[in-house]
Amino acid sequence: MPPAPGRSKLALLATLFVVAACHPSAGAPPETGAGVAARPAAHFPEGWRFEAGGNASFARDAMVSSNSELASRAGVEIMERGGNAVDAAVATGFALAVTHPSAGNLGGGGFMVIRMADGRTAALDYREIAPLAATRDMYLDEHGKLTDKSVIGPLASGVPGSVAGMTAALAKYGNLSLQEVMAPAIRLARDGFVVDSALYFSLRSSKEKITRFNGSAVFFPNGEPLQPGARLVQPALARTLQLIADRGPDAFYKGEIADSIAAEMKRDGGIITKEDLANYKPIWRTPIRSTYRGYSIIAMPPSSSGGITTVETLNILETYDKLPPFGSAHYDHLVAEAFRRAFVDRNTKLGDPAFVNVPVAELTSKSYAKELASTIDADESSRTPRFGATAGEPMHTTHYSVADSKGNAVATTTTINSGYGSGVFIRGAGFFMNNEMDDFSAQPGHANQFGLVQGEANAIVPGKRMLSAMSPTIVLDKDGKLFLVVGAAGGPTIITATTQIILNAIDNHMTLADAMRAPRLHHQAWPDTLFFERGGIAPATLDSLRAMGHHPVTRGSIANANGVMKVDGGFMGLSEPRSSGGAVGY
Repeated sequence: MPPAPGRSKLALLATLFVVAACHPSAGAPPETGAGVAARPAAHFPEGWRFEAGGNASFARDAMVSSNSELASRAGVEIMERGGNAVDAAVATGFALAVTHPSAGNLGGGGFMVIRMADGRTAALDYREIAPLAATRDMYLDEHGKLTDKSVIGPLASGVPGSVAGMTAALAKYGNLSLQEVMAPAIRLARDGFVVDSALYFSLRSSKEKITRFNGSAVFFPNGEPLQPGARLVQPALARTLQLIADRGPDAFYKGEIADSIAAEMKRDGGIITKEDLANYKPIWRTPIRSTYRGYSIIAMPPSSSGGITTVETLNILETYDKLPPFGSAHYDHLVAEAFRRAFVDRNTKLGDPAFVNVPVAELTSKSYAKELASTIDADESSRTPRFGATAGEPMHTTHYSVADSKGNAVATTTTINSGYGSGVFIRGAGFFMNNEMDDFSAQPGHANQFGLVQGEANAIVPGKRMLSAMSPTIVLDKDGKLFLVVGAAGGPTIITATTQIILNAIDNHMTLADAMRAPRLHHQAWPDTLFFERGGIAPATLDSLRAMGHHPVTRGSIANANGVMKVDGGFMGLSEPRSSGGAVGY
């Protein structure tokens, strides 16, 4: 994509550095093998930013795909030492907290879907929770207007779950010790790593938020963001990671790290206490299981909305014997209408199952999907109520996919919500806190920062998990063998991007490279708008969609996905082509 007008030579060179350094797969061999060679190159609209028939990274034994090549290498290092996919996922997660601070985290939460080679499956919910002092209307001013306190500052943070979740996954399914899997992350924090242009631009764009609180000394020495080529050393974070490695999660939730968090919250007007931290527990849940055209879908249940919404969408589309050709107006129409119906349910019926009766069986049933599909007109768009909301730009969640030589696979999505979360930096501990409280319906019926209009089911209650769009997903082929590990970042576009990659791989017979490079669209019911990526829909197709009654609106990019696909002889991996990262294997 051409640089914006006025961009400096340094910025242009830095952009080129991202492309060259963060996508080592550029020189990888084409995707080959049974079931892959038979997949022809896709056809993308003229003028689309990516060419069809591109490459992904290939590895024979194992693969990690994430938004940080260094973090992916940390996961591979652990598997080369005898660890399995869960060990590698935990290693990657802790490394992302060091190398990808805008989204990788200790101060946030996430979801993990696990499928072991022996057939066991699991879903781990380590979503943040509302502090005990939280109240339903805590973000409204005296006039009942929604403030920005759910987005910026200490009141925006839920009780973090990442450390509890990753250590719980390791304890149950890993082969190695916590000290072993955390060693790469500790090394990266202690010894430092070279800043690339992706991190530089990320810091530069978030300067106001980071410098408003306490992150300046680490990321903005002399008042300017760390430049590409500088070395980022994080001694406070290294010490925090070492404490966790030596003492386990209690160091974070009951020890001196908890003291630092509680003190920072109290100092800046936050409400998270040591009691909140000590009470936090991750939850093992039963994965959402479904099928799509003979393939098996293993996805995340609530408090994530991702699994239900993805499965509901796929079930609606499965009622059609065959979808129209990819890129046609009728294809985009059907996909958008399926998303519209699934998101209406998502935004009105889903919430933390400890507080809300979620109709999981109904929403994921094939019969319910048939009812919804029967309401779709093949040539005319539906309507959803207009609330005047606008969809926000993708926020800073991050997904990573892991597969090992034994057939174990892990899909993990983790977040602090916005880039650098609430902006609050825990001094002495070296990490940012989340702003996940904005994922609640801070004011039911009004849009949050993502433009999502949600109902009472997701209202704020102390101890409640806020609804999420995170969609870590594992797909098995028709023989029950691993086929695809995928997920994304980007607020509600997580769901639509993840679903479309699955559609591309199954219905549209695309290679992983094409499935992830293909143009994406997004519909979330409210607003009643069909978002699409610039250049991703041909002009004639746009005219047809408008004639059907859709309201297409262009966006720069939709979501940030990372995927791994099983092919004959090994794995293909690809980090998001629209962003930075790396897929690494051996």
